[in-house]
Amino acid sequence: MKIYFSSKAEVILLELCDYLRMEYNERVLDKFLAKLDSKLNLISNQPFASPKSFIIDSLYKCVVTKQVSLYYRVDIKNNEIEIITLFDSRQNPITLIDDSSELDID
Repeated sequence: MKIYFSSKAEVILLELCDYLRMEYNERVLDKFLAKLDSKLNLISNQPFASPKSFIIDSLYKCVVTKQVSLYYRVDIKNNEIEIITLFDSRQNPITLIDDSSELDID
């Protein structure tokens, strides 16, 4: 399935990459991006392998690293997967509900 990022997810990813580059180094950033790429390939091939989010039922949650998870939705009709947001796993996931209108989540 084709994967694309919501505009919100793109912004979060760019900010996360900048943070990793500035606070750590390129090697840490490259390692994170390799893990993200691996997870995106898995999601593309097996979109229902990740568990459904217990916060928002229409989303799936994929753990990228112990600090970062991504939330996505599957559009079977259009054969697409939309990455809705990347999320710091140390935050309370209930905040996703507060962000749901901003993230265009039904």
